[in-house]
Amino acid sequence: MDNAPKPDLNAGVPFAGIPDGGTLLGSAGGEDVVLIRRGEDLFAVGAYCSHYHGPLAQGLVVGETLRCPLHHACFSLRTGEALRAPALDPISCWRVERIGDTVFVRGQMASAAAPRRASSSLRDVVIVGGGAAGLAAADALRREGFAGALTMISADDSPPCDRPNLSKDFLAGTAPPEWIPLRTPEFYAERKIDLILNSRVTALDVARRRVEIGSGKQIGFDALLLATGAEPVRLEIPGAAEGQVCYLRTFADSRAIVAKAGAARSVVVVGASFIGLEVAASLRTRGIEVHVVGPEKVPMARILGEPAGLFIQELHESHGVQFHLNNSVSRVNGRRVELSGGATLDADFLVVGVGVRPAVALAEKSGLALDRGVAVNEYLETSARGIFAAGDIARWPDPHSGERIRVEHWVVAERQGQAAAKNMLGMAQKFDAVPFFWSQHYDLTINYVGHAEQWDAAALEGSLAARDFSISYRRAGRVLAVATVARDEQSLRAELAMEFAG
Repeated sequence: MDNAPKPDLNAGVPFAGIPDGGTLLGSAGGEDVVLIRRGEDLFAVGAYCSHYHGPLAQGLVVGETLRCPLHHACFSLRTGEALRAPALDPISCWRVERIGDTVFVRGQMASAAAPRRASSSLRDVVIVGGGAAGLAAADALRREGFAGALTMISADDSPPCDRPNLSKDFLAGTAPPEWIPLRTPEFYAERKIDLILNSRVTALDVARRRVEIGSGKQIGFDALLLATGAEPVRLEIPGAAEGQVCYLRTFADSRAIVAKAGAARSVVVVGASFIGLEVAASLRTRGIEVHVVGPEKVPMARILGEPAGLFIQELHESHGVQFHLNNSVSRVNGRRVELSGGATLDADFLVVGVGVRPAVALAEKSGLALDRGVAVNEYLETSARGIFAAGDIARWPDPHSGERIRVEHWVVAERQGQAAAKNMLGMAQKFDAVPFFWSQHYDLTINYVGHAEQWDAAALEGSLAARDFSISYRRAGRVLAVATVARDEQSLRAELAMEFAG
């Protein structure tokens, strides 16, 4: 880490010392500030991303925007506005003055983002789902000036939460519960968002433009967003007692695992997927013995390839995780977990992470077109006018792969929610964002941009052993996806290259 003293931007810095298209980290008024030059134009903004406090001085300048190196949020250099998820809140902006060949950063500016007023005739919008896509859509609608009735209906008992944290820091015990809600209760009240929890939409009447919830209440809409997400694949495990098998999807699920972990000595994680291995890492952080059971030969080989899969397996083994691959759970007898290969493990409880299925029952029942998910066009509109779908359920035409795809990524869900909200307001914004996700394992983070369900070549650059590498997944010579470790700028540049290629 560079511990060199930061220049005092109030006192001034040489114009020539600011790289064109680059960043300079300094301080102003006791705060860290990033100074950016684009030709003759100069900008100064807060130094840390409003999402997870990513160091924006290490980000990528694209036009008059700055992209965060951690999770690829994007901010306007002129206004500080968060333009793309996962950040939803702005960063600060500072006045910049150039006198001769010296650049000075003056006081912090008030928000330059002008209040918007939507020109749409929409009066009532309903959002079905309380996850990433739903909240991002509600936030975007209000930011774009929609002033009509806005209702969010969620089957969860908690307000929209930071779901990636549920298998990572919160489960590991390094993030407190108060970090998990994405917004405070005041946010919903101030923006007049009617958030209805513990409720399922039981009927969607496309012709009459109304939904019915479990209580029998009916709510009309002019536009609707389906963001029902996905549900964990559940296994029938002979002999397992009630409450002995856990799944992880909601805040309540994560809290239940944390409660069980308090007195546990050993846990069996069924599934060597990203979610399963993140759970394994979090429980090892708590000092619990962890066994991972999965049918594959190498964890995550289908997504990352065998070399990277073996690297991830060895990383977990170095932290004490024991793998039982080419195996499944055949039976549970008290604390004894019997495997298909004949071995028996001792466990206080099991956590199953073998994938999810898109929650499309409501869409199917209402007659919307399905395609291994809910089929949408490039504007995220379903087969019914004015009804949109976003997040885990949506299958859309991806311009980067040239295929119709459905992905289960947090950032994609948020960005789709934002795009759907704008399209409800008539902005005709095609959804063309490059898919992105990150996965955390102990002190190692994998960033993945693009989408490669199948590839014919995987090119490794760098060193797996040194934990400093990238892998480009290609088909017919075209890069479809790039996975990186410790190469945040390369990940950002790969995303940018895919945007131009698409």
